[in-house]
Amino acid sequence: MHSLLPVLTPVPETGWGLPDDASVHGHRIDLLMNTTSVFVGILFGVTVAWLAWAAFKHGTRRRADYDHGSGRAQVLKASILSVVIFAVVDGNLLVNGLLDLDQAFWNFDKAQATPGAVRIEVNAHQWAWDARYAGVDGKFNTADDIVTLNDIRVPIDTPVVVQLAATDVIHSFSLPNFRVKQDAVPGMINRLWFQAKKTGDFDIACAQHCGAHHYKMRGQLTVMSEADFKAWSAQAGALSQRAYDAEDPGSHWGWDWEKGNH
Repeated sequence: MHSLLPVLTPVPETGWGLPDDASVHGHRIDLLMNTTSVFVGILFGVTVAWLAWAAFKHGTRRRADYDHGSGRAQVLKASILSVVIFAVVDGNLLVNGLLDLDQAFWNFDKAQATPGAVRIEVNAHQWAWDARYAGVDGKFNTADDIVTLNDIRVPIDTPVVVQLAATDVIHSFSLPNFRVKQDAVPGMINRLWFQAKKTGDFDIACAQHCGAHHYKMRGQLTVMSEADFKAWSAQAGALSQRAYDAEDPGSHWGWDWEKGNH
C-alpha cells in the first residue's frame, strides 16, 4: 500500500509532443490538437509553395509590370478562399470541440451519477493544494474528512469530480496527463472531472502565475487500484479523525458540496 507522504521527484516524459495520456477522454483533446497541427502544416506548405512559385516566375531579371487589377474581383476571391478555409478548418474544430465538451468534459451529471464516483474539494493557496475527501458520513468539513496537502489519490476507472476554490489569488489546477485544467478563483467554486485509465504518479501543476513562488506550486496525483484506494482511504480517514481539532478554525476550510451548474 502507498505511504501517506508522497515523494515528489521529477518524472520525465518519453517521446514527442504532449505528456502521456492517462485519461479516458484525453484522446479527444489530442485529436483536436493534432487536427489543428495537420491543417496548419498544410496551409503553411501551400503558402511556402505559392511564394516560391511567385519568386521563381517573377525573378529579378523580369521587368515589373504595373497592374491596376480589379479590387472587387480580388476581394471576392479572397472572401471565397477565406470562407472555404474557415468552414473546413475552424468549422471542423468548432463542431468537434463542442461535442467533446457536451459529451465528456462538461458532462458533470453523468460523472457524478456513476456509482462510486469520487468527490474531492481542492483549496488553492500560495503556494500549495489542499485536498479534502468526505468521510464515511458523505459530508464535507466534518471530523472524518480525509485532508491532504499536495497529495491527491484516486482510483482507476472511476470518475473523479473536483470542486475548486482559492483563498488568495487566482490559481489554475492543471492535470496535463489528463488533459483538464480549471481556474481556482477566490469567492467562487469551479469544477472539473476526469477518469484515469492507467495507474501511476502524475503531476499537479498551477498553470496561472500566482506569485513569487508559483514555480513551487506542484503536487502529485496518484492513480491506484480500487483495492489500494479503499485501503488508503480507510487508513487516511482514521488518521484524520484522530487529528481533528474542533478548536482549529483554520483546518475547517471545506464547504458544502455544490450541486447544479456553476
